[in-house]
Amino acid sequence: MEMKPPKNEHRKKTRKRLRSRLTTALIVMVMLLGAGLLLYPSVADYWNRMTQSRAIMSYNAAIADMDPKLYEKMLANAKDYNRRLALGRFSWSMSQEQQKEYHDLLDYTGNGIMGYLEIEKLDLMLPIYHGTSAAVLSTSIGHLEQTSLPVGAYSFDEALGVATPPDGSHCALSGHRGLPSARLFSDLNLLSTGDQFTITVLNETYTYEVDQILTVLPQDVSPLQITPGKDYCTLITCTPYGVNTHRLLVRGVRVGTDVMTVYTYRVQSNAMLIRPVIVAPFLAAPLLPLLFFAAMLKPGKKRKVISLDESREPEARS
Repeated sequence: MEMKPPKNEHRKKTRKRLRSRLTTALIVMVMLLGAGLLLYPSVADYWNRMTQSRAIMSYNAAIADMDPKLYEKMLANAKDYNRRLALGRFSWSMSQEQQKEYHDLLDYTGNGIMGYLEIEKLDLMLPIYHGTSAAVLSTSIGHLEQTSLPVGAYSFDEALGVATPPDGSHCALSGHRGLPSARLFSDLNLLSTGDQFTITVLNETYTYEVDQILTVLPQDVSPLQITPGKDYCTLITCTPYGVNTHRLLVRGVRVGTDVMTVYTYRVQSNAMLIRPVIVAPFLAAPLLPLLFFAAMLKPGKKRKVISLDESREPEARS
């Protein structure tokens, strides 16, 4: 005669198994949540780099099909704008008319992109947009609208590497540091005197060599003033890292200009470069659901064997 375990004991075992599974599920969910938090910066940065790469390639493709006369006119208007800035025709507070003129210059694609910045030492290639709005700085580099456009001085002499005074140019580009979703200027402090970076606008690439690194208060704009005869570009970000009470200014002086004829392949090979630390989370991500289901599955064979033995033992005694 087969003996059945008491109902109360059966209920206790059922509740115990249920609590065990719920505990396991809770642990796995916490692990998944923690893994998600750890993966977010890498995944978000990878996504932004892909978006930035597409923006740069789209920009180059549009410029490649640009009418030569429109190209020359757009470049001349931008350099004339810089000449007027150098002569003191503009101030740090811009009128509505001046703002409209500024946003129309170098905006061939109509989405605000005016070119892109490349810092080979930091493995960075980032699109440059008009202005420093929150929307721009959250994903890209913004041009400080009261400063010279990133096309250099009107009278820059390639052979001498200087402009004719009182002409000059000083472009300022701003980027965030320490964003969890985008790398941007997080490593700007790694640049040192003598390092180079380039700015590509239309099909011209301007090369700058770092000659000065300063830390100033946010309201101190004196280092961004135009110096007659000089062609500067300053990269700006917050410092110290995570505190952001000051501004780090990395200034470069123009040392040359290249006119590119083929640039699409160059942008693809650099901008699409993916570091192993970014790839690793994507390879590991599919394993997380497998771990979850593996933890939820309880070994059943051992339990069934014990149950059969227990059920047969009283029968053997009888």
